[in-house]
Amino acid sequence: MEKFFKLEQNGTSVKTEVIAGFTTFMTMAYILAVNPNILSAAGMDPNAVMIATALASFVGTLLMAVLANYPFALAPGMGLNAYFAYSVVIGMGYTWQIALFAVFVEGVVFIVLSLTNVREAIFNAIPMTLKAAVSVGIGLFIAFIGLQDAKLIVHSDSTLVTYQSFKGEMFRSVGVGAILALVGVLITAVLLVKQVKGGILIGILATWVLGILCELAGIYVPSPDAGMYSVIPSGLVSLDFSSFKETFGAVFTIDFGSFQLGDFIVIMFSFLFVDLFDTLGTLIGVSSKADMLDENGKLPRIKPALLSDAIATCVGALFGTSTTTTYVESASGVTAGGRTGLTALTTALLFLLSVVFSPLFLSIPSFAIAPALIIVGFYMMGSVAKIDFEDMGDAIPAFLCIVAMPLAYSISEGIAIGVISWTLINLLTGKAREKRISVLMYFLTVVFILKYIFL
Repeated sequence: MEKFFKLEQNGTSVKTEVIAGFTTFMTMAYILAVNPNILSAAGMDPNAVMIATALASFVGTLLMAVLANYPFALAPGMGLNAYFAYSVVIGMGYTWQIALFAVFVEGVVFIVLSLTNVREAIFNAIPMTLKAAVSVGIGLFIAFIGLQDAKLIVHSDSTLVTYQSFKGEMFRSVGVGAILALVGVLITAVLLVKQVKGGILIGILATWVLGILCELAGIYVPSPDAGMYSVIPSGLVSLDFSSFKETFGAVFTIDFGSFQLGDFIVIMFSFLFVDLFDTLGTLIGVSSKADMLDENGKLPRIKPALLSDAIATCVGALFGTSTTTTYVESASGVTAGGRTGLTALTTALLFLLSVVFSPLFLSIPSFAIAPALIIVGFYMMGSVAKIDFEDMGDAIPAFLCIVAMPLAYSISEGIAIGVISWTLINLLTGKAREKRISVLMYFLTVVFILKYIFL
């Protein structure tokens, strides 16, 4: 391990790296419960998605350990899974198999970009303001989904959405679940303020345990018609992986008869855009925290790190899950002292072990998962501080990008509106040279405008 991971050279030890790996897993294991919950809305088998999520996380994190020797962990990305289920499948009406195919193609393109210098060109073309706005918009979108999953925000004929009523016959199912979600947010917030490692995961488990106690006491009454199911686990482990065949290889079983090339390009590019900048931002942010950047502010071995991410996306699509990306929760392991791929290797092995505990994860109710979505949304909101609100040419497009995502219920719409408005506003106000609008930004703007005209 010393020879392969260069532990002494990086000022660390086996014990420190293993503890850091456990810490990273604890802070991001919520994806094993959240991802099946979100992708099941697209009609996918939740048990198959859970297995695919664990395996994709294992492969991606293992690649990061072996190829790049960095303490970064990967898993299906939050926001990207929401775009997959709610925008592509539910919003656009495509099958989840076509969505998986888009993820696979995006991964292939990302592999090519990772092996060339095109990645830097794209990264430099998009203004930092829009990169920050995309993160903030996704955060709001995720939090909105969490509020809906908790049944805290519900449909209203008069105001489109409203808050949950805690009166009536549905109180003991929907109402109690909503209250437990609020309690879960409070518990998670207290844990994070106290800087408890694994606070998000502990918050999920604590809310779930409270739900079990309420069901046993008769306070919470399951109501399948209202989407409120029993929260008591039917089992602890399972060696039955037969459901995995529902998603494994489904990426190549699509019906090209319902395939619209124009829509597909937009969908694929949206996956690529978010994945590309989310990955780069996470790598730079976490490595900066660990003092891994060189004197020029660049990350050594960034190419194998990006390649690990790209390959993991393709493998994840083959298994049956949305885009796999580098997780910002890797910072927790870095904070615990992780400096090499041994941290990532530890996290990878824990994801592999989690496959046999699928019955346990799948019995976690949506109202217990909702606090995690809301808190993750809060984390992503932090990027708003990077937006210069004194510069209207930057701030207004950023604002439009942010509000479009939750209100249009679409991440891609937010990206498109942000790119179009930023280019046109700065072009029409004579700031094209000052803002250094690149040819690539003009190209993207034209592509998005044509999308609205013809699609």
